[in-house]
Amino acid sequence: MEQEYSEEHIQSLDWKDHIRLRPGMYIGKLGDGSQNDDGIYILLKEVVDNCVDEHVMGAGSRIEIHLEPNGVRIRDYGRGIPLGKVVACVSQINTGGKYGSGAFKKSVGLNGVGTKAVNALSEEFTIASRRQGQGVRATFSKGILQKEESFKDPKAPDGTEVFFRPDETIFRSYAFDREIVEQMLWNYAWLNGGLELALNGQVFASKDGLLDLLKNKTALLELRYPIIQIRGPDIEVALSHGEQYGEEHYSFVNGQHTTMGGTHQAALREGLVRAIREFYKKDYDAADVRSGLITSIAIRIENPVFESQTKTKLGTQNLGDDGPSLRTWIIDFLRQQLDNYLHMNPETAQALQKKILQSERERKEMQGIKKLANERARKANVFNKKLRDCRVHRLSRDTDAQLSTLFITEGDSASGSLTKARDVRLQAVFSLRGKPLNCFAMTKKVVYENEEFNLLQHALDIEDGIDNLRYQRIVLATDADVDGMHIRLLLMTFFLQFFPELVKSGHLFILKTPLFRVRTPKALRYCYDEKEKNKAVQALGAKSEITRFKGLGEISPDEFGQFIGSEMRLEPVRLSQKAAIQEILSYFMGKNTQERQRFIIDNLRTEEPLSVLEQAE
Repeated sequence: MEQEYSEEHIQSLDWKDHIRLRPGMYIGKLGDGSQNDDGIYILLKEVVDNCVDEHVMGAGSRIEIHLEPNGVRIRDYGRGIPLGKVVACVSQINTGGKYGSGAFKKSVGLNGVGTKAVNALSEEFTIASRRQGQGVRATFSKGILQKEESFKDPKAPDGTEVFFRPDETIFRSYAFDREIVEQMLWNYAWLNGGLELALNGQVFASKDGLLDLLKNKTALLELRYPIIQIRGPDIEVALSHGEQYGEEHYSFVNGQHTTMGGTHQAALREGLVRAIREFYKKDYDAADVRSGLITSIAIRIENPVFESQTKTKLGTQNLGDDGPSLRTWIIDFLRQQLDNYLHMNPETAQALQKKILQSERERKEMQGIKKLANERARKANVFNKKLRDCRVHRLSRDTDAQLSTLFITEGDSASGSLTKARDVRLQAVFSLRGKPLNCFAMTKKVVYENEEFNLLQHALDIEDGIDNLRYQRIVLATDADVDGMHIRLLLMTFFLQFFPELVKSGHLFILKTPLFRVRTPKALRYCYDEKEKNKAVQALGAKSEITRFKGLGEISPDEFGQFIGSEMRLEPVRLSQKAAIQEILSYFMGKNTQERQRFIIDNLRTEEPLSVLEQAE
């Protein structure tokens, strides 16, 4: 039957209603604060970006951020918003001081949307601007102006202060993770010399820019040579080589951390290979040059073009209408400046070449087995029983590409339930056969020799790095028993040993599934821990039927569909900035049995009261 369609079906939404109805268009995913790209951090970043832009324009060298129990407060000491435009700047879309006025030449926040999104998505939003002893304060709720007032504060320095409390009806059960906020502030400090940021009194500041950044990132790594730092007008690069597999890149545009890279990061990778080939006058394989490479690049350009509102990937191609391409500019800078640096530092040049030659030898040693493994993988891919693929992948142009997910599970029963319950469009399943190999301290040769690892590598398309990673999220879906935990640990070892950049980029997760089902004839609740179970029993009554799930295979496909849908609980596998991968793997996966045994005994937890255990003995 044809649906009626007339003028009355056409709607025009107010700016705040549109942001609240489609928050993903403005801040990406919502999340709960467990991941660094969750919406609450985008809100915080939008406010801090404006403060940093003031500093870049020479106004204000300190920003204060306070994480409070009921919200976040941010204060800068810049020029302050012109008092007659305070309300307009945070409540009229496409209103701001960065549209060709000359006040902000190389800024991040150029589209006039950022603080409006923060305003619309906050239960409470207050902004106050101070200029020469005069001030204006405006308070909003969900984008609706509640109060505007003028005030005098002759002793207070100029600047802007913002307080916001995210709307809990949109950001459900959220919490700010202090470590994620600290990392965000360090990024600002490393990219803005002379800027001091304070988080609840803790100060973040840097003198040597990207050199400090890479020192921090590599503090627990063994580098092959001292970090190289080269600078030019509006561009800075730092780099070194470590012993790890893969590459690590930290790229920034106008102070914005482009976690998904973009044209500048691609140009950096290409430019480094060109510069090194020309310096040594050798046609080295690009993979050998980039193996173990750790870099950071920061550029400042006018009118940057990003591929989304959250600005995680740069799309800019040219520097102005008549300027050179961004790629050419970066490549030419590297060819000249890196060449100069290596000529002036022959010991570094010798160590860099030694690392390239080592990578070349290792690659050639693996060529034979790699060829056979890839032939096996190609044959298996024709009808790969281990992989149940989905239709939308990470690099596709589909609007839901960032939701593409690969579940890695063990056994036919668990993978069967997942396969039947999954969203075929966005969710794929890779089924393991038993426990994977403990690959700690092995070389990458084992990835090709072990059929299961090789097929997993090909399913993810990460053989040559994570640029072509097929799925945004790789989810370990194992049972919550001892065997399941062991399989999970073995898989984490595989990724950390050979593809650490995949973990560091935030692509690896653990699926949380309910441990209990509590039900009565009229009600049903799924509980993820003892605390939730006890609450459910209290709510539904002591006569409730309680089922303990021992494995994923016990959960029916109909039930499983609820746990991998829009409310799916994922626990990100995150590495602390202070974590040394090899030390972690050596401790948990090495042969230090007594040390590990003592650790387990000292940290043993049990759900049973201690007296019960003693009686059992």
